[in-house]
Amino acid sequence: MSLHPSSQTSASMERVVAPSQAILIVVLLLLLLSLSPSRPDPDLLLDYCVADVAAQTFHLNGRPCIDPTLARSAHFATSALSQPNGAAATALFGFSVTTTNATTLPGANAQGLAMARVDIVGGGLVPPHAHPRASEAALLLRGTLLVGFVDTSHRLYTQQLRPGDTFLFSRGLVHFLYNLDPTTPAVVLSGFNSQNPGAQLASTTLFRSDPRFPEEVLKKAFKISGQDVQRIQRNLGG
Repeated sequence: MSLHPSSQTSASMERVVAPSQAILIVVLLLLLLSLSPSRPDPDLLLDYCVADVAAQTFHLNGRPCIDPTLARSAHFATSALSQPNGAAATALFGFSVTTTNATTLPGANAQGLAMARVDIVGGGLVPPHAHPRASEAALLLRGTLLVGFVDTSHRLYTQQLRPGDTFLFSRGLVHFLYNLDPTTPAVVLSGFNSQNPGAQLASTTLFRSDPRFPEEVLKKAFKISGQDVQRIQRNLGG
């Protein structure tokens, strides 16, 4: 008979302890989430990791490093962004992009950053696109731009920029840059918090993919006809 009260007490204690354990688990999970890395690229374990641009025999999430004792000042400097690449005038939308990478700036390897020079002809457009791995801070050096992005609630944010103005595009959000001056080129310097931010232009991604995006999907998604799909593809050079 003495066992019955004890079993009741034990069951009662289990009922009391269980909620406490659940709270402890939630707290630990929140702590782990708060301590998890939030930057797109991993942190360095060295002062620097100068890219070994000759190593092409295997793939890494980045480039392998040279022996740190072989690093030179030239590895941390580049003139890649000093001049446009000259393709803007002949490009489909009237813009060209020159970027830093592990080849032009080996010292930036594994630093979690990249830079880009964007040249936009008069009236040119960097069409709606997104960077899946980085946020972008765009500094207007020359010209007049209308820039903007759309958030996941479909809210549009736009701003007219003049030389010296900076605008931020959050990671993964669709954004654009439009040169308001029909005759004067614009120049933008952009910084990214990823070594390889990536870029997906909405129009070419959908209408110039290889192999082709299913036509029925495009027709239903944009409420257009098959002729419209083909016309857009032709207009985009596809």
